[in-house]
Amino acid sequence: MQQQGSSSSGSGMEVTWEDQQNINTFSRLNNRFHDLDDEIKSAKEKCDNLEDAGNELILADEEMIRFQIGEVFAHVPRDEVETKIEEIKEATCKSLEKLEEEKKSIVSQMAELKKVLYAKFKDSINLEED
Repeated sequence: MQQQGSSSSGSGMEVTWEDQQNINTFSRLNNRFHDLDDEIKSAKEKCDNLEDAGNELILADEEMIRFQIGEVFAHVPRDEVETKIEEIKEATCKSLEKLEEEKKSIVSQMAELKKVLYAKFKDSINLEED
């Protein structure tokens, strides 16, 4: 959006400090919204992978399982691996829920800012993504 002062020709719409703050806030929220999309996608993939690992473990017939700890693999009893996978999956799914709640909140805040900004600037501002 172009900022026009009162001495500029054209629509003569003046952008106040408060308007600029709203525009900046909208921009920050929009950036966070896109970051959250990536984080949510990654968390969903991790949840799916953990679910698959748990299912594969059910099918495995060994009592000792090679389990990656950091950059090394260790032979760990199957029960411990099952427990660890469930703990990681639970933590990942809780994290995913928090990310989705934050995204919902951001969408709501952006909608409110859109109302305020479009009410003042009408077609002089574009807050939609194309």
